[in-house]
Amino acid sequence: MDQDKKQAHIKTLESQSTKLIDLVDYQDCSVVSREITNKKTGTVTVFAFDEGQGLSEHTAPFDALVYLLEGEVEIVISGRHLRLKEGEIVIMPANQPHALKAIKNSR
Repeated sequence: MDQDKKQAHIKTLESQSTKLIDLVDYQDCSVVSREITNKKTGTVTVFAFDEGQGLSEHTAPFDALVYLLEGEVEIVISGRHLRLKEGEIVIMPANQPHALKAIKNSR
């Protein structure tokens, strides 16, 4: 998606009430993402992970916050394994390697 379309897409979410869980749907064998804000200071993205899908190990220049709306995921932060369930939250520190894998369909 080009930058103008991306900004227009994000703009449609401003100043209105929205349920995060309604912003992304599951797709077979896929990770679906929807960026809901993109600023110089960081981004906010909502993901839907089909069971067994995830994000490979990477780092980010900002802290990354994961709030699990539904499902169950395994997160690895600098070699430490955590399991998150619906309603739980974790902050992955900036510049530390982290990865995520969906144990169940998860958003």
